[in-house]
Amino acid sequence: MEKNEKPRLARLTAILTQLQSKKKLTAREIAEKYAISIRTVYRDIRTLEASGIPIMTIEGKGYSLMPGFNLPPVMFSESEANALITAEHLILKNKDESFTENYKSAVTKIKSVLQFKQKDKVELLSQRIEFRNNVAEEKTSKYLMIMQSAITDFKLIYIEYHSLQKKISKRTVEPFALYSTQDNWLLIAFCTLRNDFRVFRLDHILKLQVQNKHFESHKMTLQEYFEKCKKKFESTPDIPLS
Repeated sequence: MEKNEKPRLARLTAILTQLQSKKKLTAREIAEKYAISIRTVYRDIRTLEASGIPIMTIEGKGYSLMPGFNLPPVMFSESEANALITAEHLILKNKDESFTENYKSAVTKIKSVLQFKQKDKVELLSQRIEFRNNVAEEKTSKYLMIMQSAITDFKLIYIEYHSLQKKISKRTVEPFALYSTQDNWLLIAFCTLRNDFRVFRLDHILKLQVQNKHFESHKMTLQEYFEKCKKKFESTPDIPLS
C-alpha cells in the first residue's frame, strides 16, 4: 500500500497546485493530465476536501478554490528552480522595460522561498548562462504591463502612434491581445478610428493613456482572430500589409 500511496500523494499535491494556479479546473483536465479515471479524480477531490482544503464544485463546470484561500509558498524542485533562472536570463533580454522590471521583482520573491541548498546552485547557474540575443540589452518599449492590465480589465486606451510609414496618428483602441515576434511586442486592438482590428508595435507608441471607460469583451479567441486574418489575406494576395 505504501508503494501506491506515494504517487497518489504527489498527485494530490500537484492537483492542489493546479487549483491554486487556475480559476477553474475540470475533472477531465485532471484525468487527462495524470492518466487516471474520472472516478479517481472524484476520490482525489474528496480526499483534499477531507484534509480541510475548501474546494468549491461548480456544477457542470469543474472545481475551484474558495476565494481568499491561500497556502504557504510551494517548494521548487532543482529542475524547476533551474528553469526559472534560465527564464530570467532570457526575459532580461526582452526589449520591453516594464516586462523585465516586473519579472526581476517576481523572481526575487520566488528565490526567497528556495531551500538553502538550492540558493547556492541557483547562484552558480545564474553565472553560467548567457543569451546572445539583444547583447546591448536595448529597451525599446515600456508599455507591456499596462497593456496586459487594460486587456484583462477591458479598458479603452488612447495612443499617439508613429507608424512604419513615418505618420503620426491619435487613436482610441480596444486592446484585444498581445504577441511577440522578432524581439518586438505587438498589440492587436480594435481601432475606433478605422472601425476594425489593427496591429500596433509597442515600440512605436509615443504616448499612452488608459481611459476610465470600459468596452464589451470581443467574442473571439486569439486563434479565431489569426484564422480570420489568414483567410482575409489569402483572398487578397496583392494587398500589402499596413
